[in-house]
Amino acid sequence: MQCQIRRAMPVDAHAISKVVNGALQESNARDYPPEVIAQVEQNFCPDSILALMKQRQMYVAVVEQHVVGTASLDRAVVRSVFVSPRHQGRGIGQQLMARLMDAALVAQIDELRVPSSLTAESFYAQLGFHKVRDEFNGPEHTVIMALRLDA
Repeated sequence: MQCQIRRAMPVDAHAISKVVNGALQESNARDYPPEVIAQVEQNFCPDSILALMKQRQMYVAVVEQHVVGTASLDRAVVRSVFVSPRHQGRGIGQQLMARLMDAALVAQIDELRVPSSLTAESFYAQLGFHKVRDEFNGPEHTVIMALRLDA
């Protein structure tokens, strides 16, 4: 599948919000109760996405001029990796992660961390991340994972 990975722009905020919320509702809903999904969704409205763009290196995956995925790098922490359910399983998440890893190497970061959802734990493990610990915030269960980068 022809996919372009590029830096996110303010004009992408609505599309990114739609991708994230779609993935949360369809993919993550298998592992989390509705109240957790609703709480996380509040963090990804278009205005919140615009604010995050100013704090992180945010990227989008574009297929046929449509945003179908997103991922961010917040210093040495991978954040908000989501691919629309329609496009999952096609390597788009791996392409986004490769872009983040390249950006981390340029920034001379030697270890990436990711607060993974239960849904994405196997995805990160396939990329070489290992589990560091579990974190619980009420009913929300996050798996902290790490990957050592070699230049």
